[in-house]
Amino acid sequence: MKPRILVVDDEDSIREFLEIMLKKEGYEITTAEDGAVAKDVLGKKTFDMVISDLQMPHVTGIELLKFVKDNYPETVFMMITAFGTAENAVEAMKMGAYDYLTKPFKIDEVRLNVANALRSKNLEVENRVLKKEMQKEYTFQNMVGNSEAMHRIFDLIKRVSQAPTNVLVTGESGTGKEVVAKAIHFNGPLKDRPFVTINCGAIPEQLMESEMFGHKKGSFTSAVFDKPGLFEVADGGSLFLDEIGELPVTIQVKLLRAIQERVIRRVGATEDIKVEVRIIAATNRNLEDMVKQGTFRQDLYYRLNVINIRTPALRERKEDIPLLATHFLKKYNERLNKNVNGISLEAMEVMKKYEYPGNVRELENIIERTVALESGATILPESLPPFVNTPVGRKLASSQEIEIGTEGIELDKIIGQIEKELIVKAIHTAGGVKKKAAKLLHITFRSMRYRVEKYNLGLIDDEELDDE
Repeated sequence: MKPRILVVDDEDSIREFLEIMLKKEGYEITTAEDGAVAKDVLGKKTFDMVISDLQMPHVTGIELLKFVKDNYPETVFMMITAFGTAENAVEAMKMGAYDYLTKPFKIDEVRLNVANALRSKNLEVENRVLKKEMQKEYTFQNMVGNSEAMHRIFDLIKRVSQAPTNVLVTGESGTGKEVVAKAIHFNGPLKDRPFVTINCGAIPEQLMESEMFGHKKGSFTSAVFDKPGLFEVADGGSLFLDEIGELPVTIQVKLLRAIQERVIRRVGATEDIKVEVRIIAATNRNLEDMVKQGTFRQDLYYRLNVINIRTPALRERKEDIPLLATHFLKKYNERLNKNVNGISLEAMEVMKKYEYPGNVRELENIIERTVALESGATILPESLPPFVNTPVGRKLASSQEIEIGTEGIELDKIIGQIEKELIVKAIHTAGGVKKKAAKLLHITFRSMRYRVEKYNLGLIDDEELDDE
C-alpha cells in the first residue's frame, strides 16, 4: 500500500504544490484547508503522516499536533513554518513533531525529510512488534517443561526477575541459558528497556574492550568515528554476557570496575560515563575451578554470582522430552510449511533413550531435520537420524561388563560399535564441527573422514571435505 499523507494548509498554492510533488514520489495524498477540517478527515481515514502549517485560523498547527498525538500516536507529524519563525517549530518538535519544513520549500529537502520520517515510523512499528514477539516468546508459558527441575527454574526466574540483581546462569551447552536470561529480563520491570547480548567467546580479545565499552575517534587505526559500547546501548536495561568464562583477564578488570562503580570509559577517552545496567552472565564452564586456577578473578566471580541458576541437562529431565519434541514439531511444521501430524510411540521411546550430549538444542535440531525430510504424516523410528537409533551418548560398556561365554564374542564388532559411538558423540559434543570433533578424539581430520565413511554416518558434508 502507498503511504498515506494528509497535507493541511490554509494556502491553496502550498497544498497544491505539496500534493503534486508528493504524488510524484508515490504517496497517496489528501488535503485539508485548516485544522478543523483535518480533524474531521482524520476521523474517517487512517494516515501514516500529517504535514501541517503552523499558523492557521480556527485550529492552529500546535493544536492539531496535540490532537494527533493524543488520538493517533503512530501517525508521524511534520510542521510547516515560515522562514524566521523556526523557534516555534522547534517547540513543536519538543511536543512530538518529527521535524519541520521551512517555506519557501526546497524540493530535495521536502523529499528527503518525508522519506526519513516515514522510514522512522516503520522502524518504530517494527521494533514494537519485535519487542512484543520477544516478550511473548520468553514468557514462562513458552519455556517448555513440566519436570520438577524446570518448576524450580520457573520459580527462581519469577523471583529474580523482579529485582535488578546480577544473575549467573550455569549449565551445559544447549540447555537454554540464554532463554533463561531473556525470561528474567522480559518478565520483570525492565522488560521495556534494552536487552543486549555480548558473546564473550566470539569477539577477539583486541576488539572486546571496544565492543563492550566503546571508543573515541582516532583511539586506534580503524576508529574513524566515536562508537558507543554495548554497556551504553544497554543502559537502563540488561546486559547478557554469554560465555563469560571466555572473557580475557585484562577485560575482567575493566568489567569489575564497571559493575562496582557503575561507570565505563571508552577506549581513548578521558572522561567516565555513568551506566545503570543489570548483568546476567552465563557459562558452561566451572568458574570456581577457574578462580582456583587463576584464570578468572575471584572478586568478579562474586559480583556476578549474586544469584545462581543452573539449567539442568536434558538427560536429567527426560520426562520433558515428549513436551519439547511436540513443541518443536509444531514450530517446524509452521516454519517449514509441513504437516507432520505427530510422533509415534516407538519413535518417542527411541528419543527418550538417547542421551543428548547437545541437550535441548540438539533435540530441536533433530526435530527440525526430521520434519524437513519427513514425507509421511507421522515421525517413525526410521525417520530419526541414524545416531539417535544407536546407543550413542549412553555409558559405554566396560570390559568388566562384557560376559565372554562358551561361544565367545565378536571383538571387532564390539570395538567397532564403541568407536562408532565415540565418533558420533564427539561430533555432537563439538556442536557439529567435525574438525573440532577430530581434535577431541586426537585424530586427524582425514582419519575422521575415513571412519565416518566406514560407518556410513553421513555426518560430514562436501563443503567441509573441500575445506580440508
